[in-house]
Parts: sequence; structure tokens; C-alpha cells
Amino acid sequence: MAVSGVFIRVNQPTLPSFPAPKFNYGAKKQFCVKASGDSSSEAEEGKLTIRREKDGNWKIDFSGVKPETPLLDTVNYPAHMKNLSKKDLEQLAAELRAEIVHTVAKTGGHLSSSLGVVELTVALHHVFNAPDDKIIWDVGHQAYGHKILTGRRSKMHTIRKTSGLAGFPKRDESVYDAFGAGHSSTSISAGLGMAVARDLLGNKNNVVSVIGDGAMTAGQAYEAMNNAGFLDSNLIVVLNDNKQVSLPTATLDGPATPVGALSSALSKLQASPKFRQLREAAKSITKQIGPQAHEVAAKVDEYARGMLSASGSTLFEELGLYYIGPVDGHNINDLVTIFEKVKTMPAPGPVLIHIVTEKGKGYPPAEAAADRMHGVVKFDPTTGKQMKAKSPTLSYTQYFAESLIKEAEEDSKIVAIHAAMGGGTGLNYFQKQFPERCFDVGIAEQHAVTFAAGLASEGLRPFCAIYSSFLQRGYDQVVHDVDLQKLPVRFAMDRAGLVGADGPTHCGAFDVAYMACLPNMVVMAPSDEAELMHMVATAAVIDDRPSCFRFPRGNGIGAVLPPNNKGTPLEIGKGRILMEGSKVAILGYGAIVQQCLGAADMLKSSHNISITVADARFCKPLDTELIRRLAKEHEILITVEEGSIGGFGSHVSHFLSLNGLLDGPLKLRSMVLPDRYIDHGAPQDQIEEAGLSSRHICGTVLSLEKTKDGVKQVLKM
Repeated sequence: MAVSGVFIRVNQPTLPSFPAPKFNYGAKKQFCVKASGDSSSEAEEGKLTIRREKDGNWKIDFSGVKPETPLLDTVNYPAHMKNLSKKDLEQLAAELRAEIVHTVAKTGGHLSSSLGVVELTVALHHVFNAPDDKIIWDVGHQAYGHKILTGRRSKMHTIRKTSGLAGFPKRDESVYDAFGAGHSSTSISAGLGMAVARDLLGNKNNVVSVIGDGAMTAGQAYEAMNNAGFLDSNLIVVLNDNKQVSLPTATLDGPATPVGALSSALSKLQASPKFRQLREAAKSITKQIGPQAHEVAAKVDEYARGMLSASGSTLFEELGLYYIGPVDGHNINDLVTIFEKVKTMPAPGPVLIHIVTEKGKGYPPAEAAADRMHGVVKFDPTTGKQMKAKSPTLSYTQYFAESLIKEAEEDSKIVAIHAAMGGGTGLNYFQKQFPERCFDVGIAEQHAVTFAAGLASEGLRPFCAIYSSFLQRGYDQVVHDVDLQKLPVRFAMDRAGLVGADGPTHCGAFDVAYMACLPNMVVMAPSDEAELMHMVATAAVIDDRPSCFRFPRGNGIGAVLPPNNKGTPLEIGKGRILMEGSKVAILGYGAIVQQCLGAADMLKSSHNISITVADARFCKPLDTELIRRLAKEHEILITVEEGSIGGFGSHVSHFLSLNGLLDGPLKLRSMVLPDRYIDHGAPQDQIEEAGLSSRHICGTVLSLEKTKDGVKQVLKM
């Protein structure tokens, strides 16, 4: 390492070259900001929205009234923050926190992650010179404050909406978004790449990667740190430790216990009194003897870090990163001091700054909530009560969980695995009933897949529940560790197809293509929630090979559920006819079957065209008997799927061509997602943009029917 001597200590605003500013926070000079909106009773009564308490802490009285933010109103870009004092920065942080709550209360989105890094966001943009200096947010759901401070405040009301701001950093949205995100644990790798590129190009900018303790559970983070230590490029890694490793951060009984040894190690670091005492000893020596004492202080500091911190800092330092921390992540004085010192060091090499924060900080309803209000719909800012729309049906995720529980009640060998997504996958319900048979492996999809393979090799029946887009992160393990060995792991792929507000980072577009190409994999997709329950039961009894089934985000359609929510195993590779017609057949795969049925109704009522609609159920093995029948008995065959090219339609066309069924008069068309990423937006807007709505299916049928003015007619529907 290039570092010699100590240059920073924990929670210490009084470093030798940084005398602590002395502010008077007494009652006589109490700073306060009045709420805006003259017509409100609160404004008339002079009720304060944001104020500094006598103890120096900030108090925000959250209400439906838009908070008055005089200092934030002067900050359109980070350049406007450079001359602010630390006292001003504290005020700015309080106003930014109030702004985030007010904005997300009206739009919904990721709330508590952004609240937890308000002070960090302000400190980073005050000290560093973005966009020249690169600030990379891991995952990116904590970047709302970053967006507000980088010229996008006026558009925050559009976040996650059609044609609005993305919910994650996005390179083509702003030059301040140095690297796009949405998935976990990529920031250190990307940051190291930028740092090495900077060195090769002869530039002098800083690179900062902000990564959470949850993201630090993934192997890629350690691969990157290991390489960073070897390359020794100047890179600043900020480890945001909020003790919230699993997302969303709750079980049915309250906050989730953080998983993995890392969380335990970080907790030991924070709690070590000897560690803190020796840090203070190093500080005292430096203050008494002066700057020449750096070498002596460094030895004390090294002893504190290496010998008494038990496990955490030595791990980072053995990987080659100089460790600083733990630091109070809500103390702007400390953060600014540390960032300024690290920034001015000539060649520190890779540095890891360990900050401790509280998710949902400063907003009492979030601090009190079991899930810290991680992801929210619109809510009342006064109480935090979310305005969740009532639905007569449950989500597909809940139907999956309930049916898996029913299978597990009858089969003690069924176990469940998820990658830090107990709430997102519904397995928190399973964990409640079978705590010893549910495994949260952290944000570690590669490990989750091979761990499941190991369970299967010993005779257990693992269900590995991972979002479609997240399973991409463990694909080599699916191929090499599961499919090649024909191990009966069952993959439950949630969020298949378009996912609305989460956008392209979470869109499950590719799972049909990447799973159905594997020789031993059984690939299924339900058309409704009842079919999903049957496919859970089907997967449970497939014991000679791996299997998978995909299901969408959103609620069920109200299908009649099997008795007691216990599915019945389906015959492998057999679809079904839902509607008999003539001339035209539509073969749907998965939840898009509902759009196919809608198209058939439209064509019958508006054009008196009778359509055959079939539910494929299986992409692999295909129901070849059904496909032959549809091809031979109809003039037109259209396959429809909410997935990329190379999926179900490709398998159908390959079968038809190999068997000479395309050599005659049959007209075949495959409707798939377009060969591009579809931005976030309302689900109906996305399905329209993708060209997979009932209206578009009608248009495809009419264009092949050559109905006079057919396309024009359907566009009027």
C-alpha cells in the first residue's frame, strides 16, 4: 500500500489540520424554517416544518404541506454547494430529507434507502467535483437525494412513471450518473475500471464507489476488492453499513436478522471499546507531539486496526484496502473532514471508509416500520400510512408462497432458498411456517444456485426463488452445477416479463430463452394463478431433472383456485385448448394468454372472426401434438409471449420447420418483446409499447387475414 502513517480517525472532527468549528446552537439563536403554503392552517399558526433543536439535532414536522426549503432552493447542481459551511450543509441535509419524504409520498418508490444516505450524499457532492469525479451508487435505489442535487429536482414528481425519471441511476439520464445500476454489488468493479482508465489516460479525477453492507455479501464485491488491492489504483470505497442485509428488510415477525459473517464482523467493529480507545490514543499522541508524530500514531493505529478489531478491518486490509472507520454516517462534520483528507492525499491507493447509518433516518414512521418503508406506494407523510389499492386477488408472489407451503406441509424434503429477497419472493411466509427449511443466502445468486444443487444432490427438494432478471447473475451455476448434472432444483422465477416502474434493470425478458436452451430443463409458465399452483405441484414431483416456472409481477386475474390452494401435478409437456375456432389459432405462453383471450373476444365481437386460443403451458418439452394440430387445422398460427426473441416462439418455429409443417400454406408469426429495452412506466403503457396488447394481437391477425382496412379498424378499438 502507498499509505504510510495515519491520516484519519473515527468520528473525529478535531484532526490536527482541521480545527473543529464552534457553533452556537443555543435557544436564542435557534434556526428555523417555516412551512410554505399561506392558505394552510399550519402556516397561519406559524407551525415550523424544519427546525434545529437545542441539542443541535434537526426536527422535521412532516405533513402534507410542502416544506419550505430556502437553502435547497439555491442548489440546482453540486457546484452550488461548494461554498456552504458545515452548518449550512447540515441545514441542507435536513431540507433534502424533508424534500425526499414529500416527493415519495406523492409518487411512491424507494424511500428509506435514500433517507439513510442524506448526509452522505450532501458530503460527497460538497467535497468531490462531480461529474469529473465519479460517484457510483451500488444498486442505486438510494440515489433520490443524488438526483435532487444534480439538476433533476423539478422532475422528481415523474420518478418511475412513464417517460419520467428512472428509479435508479441511468447514464443517459444525467452526466452525474457515472454508472447505471439496479442490480447489486457492481460498484467496486465499475469504480476500479474507471480508476484504471483514469490512470492510463493521465487524468486526475477521483472515483468513489458507494456500496451497502447487503451488496457486500455478493462475491463480485470481494473479487473487485481483491483486484483493487493488487492494482493499487486510487479508489475510494464507501461501505454504507445500515445492518439491513436482506431486502426488503423484514420478515413477518419484524426486522430481518442480517445474514452472513460480514454483518457479524461489522457489528464487532462498531462495538469494540479497545478499538475506539486505541484510536483515541493515536489521536492524543498526534495532538500532543504534532504532525511529526504521524509515524508513532500510525503504529498505534495499525495495532488498533490489525490486532483488536477482531475480524472486520483486517479482512479489508488483507485484500489491500486501507480501512477507515467505523464513522457516523449521519455526522456531516466527520464525513466532510474524512472525504477532504482522503481526497488531498497524493497516492493513498484503494481506501475503504466504513460508515454506519440508519435506514429511514429522520422519518419516524420509516424508523419504526418492520421493513423501514423500503419500497412504498403513495403514503400519508404525517403518519406513513400507505395508500395501497385494494384488490380482490392476491399477488402472484403470494399465490406461489401459499402453494409451496401446502406442498411442504405434505413433503418434509421440500426446502426453499432466496437471495436476500424474502419479502420480494414471498418466502417470508414460508420462513414463518418452516424456519429450519428456508435459507436466505444474502445477495449471492451464484451461491444460491449451487447451494440448492448441493441440497438436491443429497435427496432434498429445493425450490430456488429468484427474480428472473436476478437469476441472470447465477447463470453459469444453472448450466454447470444444475442442468449438466440433471440435479432436480426447481427455479421459481418471479417478475417475469415487463415489471412496470422498476424498468429494464428488473425486466424478466430473457429467462425463457436462457432456460429453454438447456438440454435437461423443464420450462413452464402459468397463464393464471391457479395454473401457477399446479406448476408448483408439478415441479415438486419432478425428481429426475431440473425444472423452472416463470410468473409475472402483479395480481392474479381471479381464477378459480384449487381446493385448499393445493395444486395438482400437470402432465409434463402438455398444453390445453381454451377456445375453439377456425382458420386462426393463437398459441400463448404464460400470463400473456390473457391478452390472447382478450384479442379473441375483440375479433369475435368486432369482426365476427372465430379464433382458437391455446395455452402452451410448457416451452420445454413442447406439446408437439398440440402444435401439429393447430398447424394442420388452421391457416394462421400466431405465438405470443412476454419474452425476448429466442424463446417460446423460436422453439415452436424450429419444431415446425424440422417437421415440414412450414412447407405448406400455413402462415406463422411470432409476437415477442421488441429487440430493445423498454423503459419504466405503467404496466399497460409498457405492454402497448412492446406491441403485445390485445389490440396489437388483433392487428396481427387482421393483417394476415387481409381484411379490408383491417389494421385501421383495429387501431380504432
